[in-house]
Amino acid sequence: MELLEKLDAAYLQALSQLQLNKNVKKELAIVYTPLHGAGLVPTMRGLQSFGFTNAHLVQQQAIQDGEFPTVIYPNPEEPDAFQLAIELGKQVGAQLLLATDPDADRLGVAVLVDGAYKLLTGNQLGALLLHYILSSQTVPSNAAMIKTIVTSEFGTAVAQKHGVATVNTLTGFKYIAEKIAEWEQTGEHEFVFGYEESYGYLKGVFVRDKDAVQIALLTAEMAAYYAANGGQTLADVLTALYEELGYYQEALVSLTYEGIEGQQKIASIMAALRQQPPTQFANIAVRKTEDYLKESINGLPQADVLKFLLEDDSWICVRPSGTEPKCKFYIGVKTESGFESEQKIAQLKLALQQWT
Repeated sequence: MELLEKLDAAYLQALSQLQLNKNVKKELAIVYTPLHGAGLVPTMRGLQSFGFTNAHLVQQQAIQDGEFPTVIYPNPEEPDAFQLAIELGKQVGAQLLLATDPDADRLGVAVLVDGAYKLLTGNQLGALLLHYILSSQTVPSNAAMIKTIVTSEFGTAVAQKHGVATVNTLTGFKYIAEKIAEWEQTGEHEFVFGYEESYGYLKGVFVRDKDAVQIALLTAEMAAYYAANGGQTLADVLTALYEELGYYQEALVSLTYEGIEGQQKIASIMAALRQQPPTQFANIAVRKTEDYLKESINGLPQADVLKFLLEDDSWICVRPSGTEPKCKFYIGVKTESGFESEQKIAQLKLALQQWT
């Protein structure tokens, strides 16, 4: 037990080094749920050590239980997982809801907007955190952030705004960790932040995988900082970034094909897209097709992935899941308004039906 306590203390000490604005008022009302998982102790201790005095725990979900009795599926990407957090948030007047998944490597966030809680996407939270981090510290001249090829270009635009390079990897946080280790050896870049659209983020390199605990604390600090400086919510900051950089929006169409026949169906989809590559989607011309299986693109390992870059800066990426019997279609767009982005996403989803 002494060893475990030492590890906990070392981790908590490392978390404390991530604070960017230590003196900001920490009175923001926060609700946190570990969804019956491992995030409970480090996250609550971390919030306390960061100075948050108004953090509330969803007690029904504080008991570690592999049956997850209070949720259908303990996934912080799903609105249903926030049901009890929303109920408590309304009771205590919380401006921010935090949920870590059972093994505490992914974080879901909801913010209060016009009296209702709105879940942020992984792409949105990643861009917000990147902007906050780069705005709150001196940025090294060789700084770079890392994201996956299916993660929004919104983060790329934020990084460019701050003069920071963006490096893309294949899907999977192990590839981000590999880049961090590589740069420590070569000095080519200094890592400032890494994330993927599926709710995984990393700031402190004392962890070499996505870490929901450190990001929960940084998100709480970020929300408190903007609340104390101009009374802004995270939704306000997000809107301001959209107005400045363009309205980026993403969608994921994930189709399940079970069994051997399902594997064959997924293979046939990928083969058809390669044999007769689309020249347009929803009347938007394909500017470039990237086939990660046929060649090494930007030095990345070969993989069964296709990415179609469209003339209007939209993109579509297709890949078989590495862990589930699914074929995944990722869509990214950029327009001048949120309404236009929603329309374009809908059009591209419709255009994909011929390939499924």
